[in-house]
Amino acid sequence: MKRKISKKLAIIMAMVFMFSIIAGCGGDTKTPEKTDPKAATDKIKVGLNVELSGGAATYGTDARDGALLAIEQINAAGGILGKQLEPVVRDNKSAADEAMTISSALVGEKIVAQIGPLTSGDVAGSTPIMMEKKIPLIAPAATAVNVTVDEKTQKVRDYIFRVCFIDPFQGTLMAQFAANDMQAKTAVIYKDTSTDYAKGLAEYFKKTFEEKGGKIVAEEGFVKDDRDFKAVLTKIKNLKPDFIYVPGYYQEVAPLIKQARDLGITATIGGCDGWVSDDLVKVAGAANLNNTFFTTDFSAEDKDEKVVKFVNDFKAKYNKSPNSFNALGFDAAQMLAQAIKDAGEAQPEKIKDALAKIKDFVGVTGKMSIDASHNPIKAGVIVEYKDGKHVMKTRIQP
Repeated sequence: MKRKISKKLAIIMAMVFMFSIIAGCGGDTKTPEKTDPKAATDKIKVGLNVELSGGAATYGTDARDGALLAIEQINAAGGILGKQLEPVVRDNKSAADEAMTISSALVGEKIVAQIGPLTSGDVAGSTPIMMEKKIPLIAPAATAVNVTVDEKTQKVRDYIFRVCFIDPFQGTLMAQFAANDMQAKTAVIYKDTSTDYAKGLAEYFKKTFEEKGGKIVAEEGFVKDDRDFKAVLTKIKNLKPDFIYVPGYYQEVAPLIKQARDLGITATIGGCDGWVSDDLVKVAGAANLNNTFFTTDFSAEDKDEKVVKFVNDFKAKYNKSPNSFNALGFDAAQMLAQAIKDAGEAQPEKIKDALAKIKDFVGVTGKMSIDASHNPIKAGVIVEYKDGKHVMKTRIQP
């Protein structure tokens, strides 16, 4: 037994020796061990922790598409600091606990920063990991105030940033529009009571609308997955309000608007960025969405030169017009690239410091500077639905 093993071993060693001679005669003497470490240094890994399935899948998918377009363009232009950005895309399934798991995995893959998640709740799931591991996170669309500031301590979360405006601004914006532009004197608030997002928007809408001299004649609520709104809408119809504010997500808002119009409610209906989805038009119906408006960061109808280029580039890549989540994903990636460049090194701590100092960054969702609470100071857009199409109504500066 021992001799046979020795003979086999001798044969194997001879074969290895022969292959090494053959390899040595080749033109390329590099081995994977020598090239892999160098190849790794030519890449800057960026995590995309986004909702690609589940209830917020359209938001995450859209933001991913925008971010990937930005990264593609950045790399085509030579990358950052002579290196290419490498996106590492993962699906958090629209769940906060999964978002946390994904963040932990991405940190293990040596990312220097993370883009996403999209919803405030999912960002909250990621936050403990990002704070503990000291990796900056840029939230494209998480609008809740407590995303970047701890509610209890009022301390700013050092590693959490965003490129979207926050709920107080969004609710205030719609109230100003209702009172000033639509001349509404009375309003009903019909909000999603199952999310802090919608409750926050409703709070600031009410505050500002009443300050403008308006009267809230009723406040009603629905919850996630509700689909029958007729009873409450009948009550609202009898109140004959000038304006109905419906802060919530498109899944509930679409059937709500359809049922409102079916009942003969013709009042102006206002909403928020949670409305942004092609499915809103499919379910509500294009005609039913006439005389409805929502707040957002972006309009593809904007004639700004940078926006026009982005719209054309996006259409060329994805064969459709971009929405606000596409634009916010694009800006998140572009802002991260700017921060890496300003930092002079793809090192998380330095990137965090550079993000905090961003000033007059010009994105497709507008010019913005990051304030002390890690929120962008930027304008908001009111978009109108006309026969199922988005039409930019007005831009309002903060």
